[in-house]
Amino acid sequence: MSQPLAERLRPRTLDDYIGQRHLVGEGAVLRRMIDSGRISSFILWGPPGVGKTTLAQIIAHRLETPFYTLSAVTSGVKDVRDVIEKAQKGRFFNEASPILFIDEIHRFSKSQQDSLLGAVERGIVTLIGATTENPSFEVIRPLLSRCQLYVLKPLEKDDLLQLLHRAITTDIILKERQIELKETDAMLRYSGGDARKLLNILELVVESEPDGQPVTITDEMVVTRLQQNPLAYDKDGEMHYDIISAFIKSIRGSDPDAALYWMARMIEGGEDPQFIARRLVISASEDIGLANPNALLLANAAFDTVMKIGWPEARIALAEAAVYLATSPKSNSAYLGIDAALSLVRQTGNQPVPLHLRNAPTQLMKQLGYSDGYLYPHDYPGHFTTQQYMPDALTNERLWHGQHNPSEEKLYQRMVSYWGKRYEE
Repeated sequence: MSQPLAERLRPRTLDDYIGQRHLVGEGAVLRRMIDSGRISSFILWGPPGVGKTTLAQIIAHRLETPFYTLSAVTSGVKDVRDVIEKAQKGRFFNEASPILFIDEIHRFSKSQQDSLLGAVERGIVTLIGATTENPSFEVIRPLLSRCQLYVLKPLEKDDLLQLLHRAITTDIILKERQIELKETDAMLRYSGGDARKLLNILELVVESEPDGQPVTITDEMVVTRLQQNPLAYDKDGEMHYDIISAFIKSIRGSDPDAALYWMARMIEGGEDPQFIARRLVISASEDIGLANPNALLLANAAFDTVMKIGWPEARIALAEAAVYLATSPKSNSAYLGIDAALSLVRQTGNQPVPLHLRNAPTQLMKQLGYSDGYLYPHDYPGHFTTQQYMPDALTNERLWHGQHNPSEEKLYQRMVSYWGKRYEE
């Protein structure tokens, strides 16, 4: 049985690698590191099918260093220690450290990650981790602090078209089939920037046509074939990101039925309950926000229930949270506010803190005017008095814009009563 197309077409060199030019293009950070012959430990974070595993293999081949791979799903602490021991014994003096590649590193437990820490610190191995999840949530802080983090992006349209052309012209099997890519929009749309998914779709469509006959690929043909084989283009269950997107957008769009449906799809697909719970907490903050602050409390309670109770009972708490969030009023004012604040900080740099807002723990600081003139709000009627809190150069900046739902309207009107024209829209 021949290898799948995605495996047959896996690049062996950086010159054949498609996409991620911000990391491996001429002069880019990873390219410079690889060209120097020495790399430090790093973690590749990005969606499925964008080249994380391929990039790690190319680096190992280019550096001609021992390459060890561990599966985060099947490996335990003993497996980690065995690999580290092999790496230590097989390394010659002044030779580059062996590379330890861990795919799906976010699935490693804390104890497994702890067992890696010493070897990474001492340079016994150079760790390359790959993850589809935010490492800030899933990788322990001491390990994360010893690794660079590189973000891989979904492949662009031009990258995907280049990949399709390479497949039909260079693959040992496909180049014999006389394939014409008459239309590609459907393949690109279904792939979602995932190279492996795109090649799976191409392979499925070509295999569905009689041997020995030319194949003309159209959008209608692709849609028909995928409807007949709804899972064939997604052999590794990588609709994960499509479904979580549909789940979150159903909550944001106030459709509890759709939210429950997509949650059921995730549950039946074997999704990690903690992943669902985390997305509920994010949605409560991002999409419901100040329109119903209780949503964040309930989402956190659902997360806590998942951790304490486990499956299958925790599905009820997740469903309760999903329905509550979907049926809640919506506001993204806090989300927009922090993004506006971050943008302002990046534009204006480190503005000095006004003297009256600074602490004055020493006599010298008092002499310099620290804290001088600060008005303690609790000493005033209504626990409020007008004074400047923004840096001198930014006194007129407005970052939070209240949205006029019943809950948030009260907060907004309070700000109008305090600050007057500054908050009058």
